[in-house]
Amino acid sequence: MSRIGKSPIELASGVAITVSKGNLVTVKGPKGELSQQIDPDLTLEVKDGVAELTRPTDQQRHRAMHGLYRTLIANCVEGVTNGYKIELELVGVGYRCSNTGQLLELILGYSHPIYFVVPAEVKVTTVTEKGKAPTVVLESIDKQLIGQVAAKIREFRKVEPYKGKGIRFKGEVIRRKAGKTAAK
Repeated sequence: MSRIGKSPIELASGVAITVSKGNLVTVKGPKGELSQQIDPDLTLEVKDGVAELTRPTDQQRHRAMHGLYRTLIANCVEGVTNGYKIELELVGVGYRCSNTGQLLELILGYSHPIYFVVPAEVKVTTVTEKGKAPTVVLESIDKQLIGQVAAKIREFRKVEPYKGKGIRFKGEVIRRKAGKTAAK
């Protein structure tokens, strides 16, 4: 039995879930609206501020889908109530970032600046403080989209293990390697 799928989804005040034809679940809340298509075999019941997902049988496929779609719907509920926020630090000498609306400009030690257009659903801000690494702050209600955008930005300069330079998540610990030692 899926332990994740069995647990109910608590709905905060102001959050409404509707299931339309074709099992399209729409979650509306104070921060916006998200939709998630779920498997046609599963059923979603909403009553007394609690949403519960049930499966028809104990087949392997149904058990796998049960936990997956319950988590995806819970992420939608969390997104429309609180939203998601990811902070990326640019660690390296001369690394800078700035944004003009949805256009993010990154200077990461290459011979040219990198321009990245952030999707309209994701709000981007940049913070540059003296003595601290420049930071890119991403905010959105869609967990999957914000994660993809953060991963794409990180790809421009991955953290290397010798000096620790690159783009990293705030608070991320990088395993460092020892460099070469001079032999005599």
